[in-house]
Amino acid sequence: MKSILLLHGALGSKAQFAALTKELEQTKIVYSFNFESHGGSGAKGPFSIDSLVENVRDFMDQNKLDKIDLFGYSMGGYVALKYALKFPERIGKISTLGTKFDWTPESAANEIKRLNPELIELKVPVFAKLLKAEHHPDDWKELMNNTANMMLDLGNGSAMTEANFKEISSQVIICRGSNDEMVTKAESLKVVQYLQNADYFELENTPHALEKVELDKLVALCIEE
Repeated sequence: MKSILLLHGALGSKAQFAALTKELEQTKIVYSFNFESHGGSGAKGPFSIDSLVENVRDFMDQNKLDKIDLFGYSMGGYVALKYALKFPERIGKISTLGTKFDWTPESAANEIKRLNPELIELKVPVFAKLLKAEHHPDDWKELMNNTANMMLDLGNGSAMTEANFKEISSQVIICRGSNDEMVTKAESLKVVQYLQNADYFELENTPHALEKVELDKLVALCIEE
């Protein structure tokens, strides 16, 4: 059976893939892990897309995975493409869902408006409680602040360029939910045009949040050849 590695999004963890993993294991060998500072993996302070790429390499080395398909949700999709840029020989097919590519100072500033831990704790206490449990024993507030700083770095020049995307030769599927308010169709299609071997798919009536994506659609995206 072919193998696939699932990469979670910002403020998420591998626990989000429990149902998807169960379905995929009928036809694939499935791997997932928590990025640094996520899911109680141990906070190491500030992180970046590049350090998360190193997390993927380390996981593959530790599990003796020479080459594997990747599915990346949101931030995980960005990490997957950056990994393919740096280590093309270790990647099969890449599928992304809800990955934001339009990083400018303005877009980053807009995104981090949602990442105020004190405000979330005050106005959305249920969500704050979930984050605290998901990332225990690490501090979810620190994670949120470090995520905001990573986004600012992307907006201020650390994001992949058109030239970077054009170097990626792996087969790629860029997918977006039609109701995704974080990621636009235009930015997704622009990256598809840059990539050497890419297709675009849109999931109808689908928002950004992974837990609101129908499971059969996720499975189809991961097994699409």
